[in-house]
Amino acid sequence: MYQKMLVPVDLAHVEKLDKAIKTAVDLAKHYKAEISLLGVGTNTPSSVAHTPKEFEQKLQAFAEDLASKHGVSTKAVVHISHDPAVDLSKELVAKADELGVDVIVMASHVPGVADYIFASHGGYVASHSDLSVFLVR
Repeated sequence: MYQKMLVPVDLAHVEKLDKAIKTAVDLAKHYKAEISLLGVGTNTPSSVAHTPKEFEQKLQAFAEDLASKHGVSTKAVVHISHDPAVDLSKELVAKADELGVDVIVMASHVPGVADYIFASHGGYVASHSDLSVFLVR
């Protein structure tokens, strides 16, 4: 049913991705699917990486570690954005289409008051993508 999955990864908050990663790994094993780990970075230094190349290396290491620990096929996909805070949701949908994935598995948060004013990334992706979207809290 699923051959290619997209899992957005925020390297600054890897500790909050555990449930989403476990869900993606379980689905990947069940369907023998490839997991594309998408990291969105910037050209400017951040708390995660000083350069886009360093960001790419860290995401690649994360993907390789996931593959070796769980025996799944992974691919690191880096997208450099001018302003990830503003563009992230649209870029996730566009990248999923570009990569030809079947499903998006992404971490989400418990909705709060701010979600009535500002759309969450998961909510935007689920509303604007033609793909199946699995939001994991």
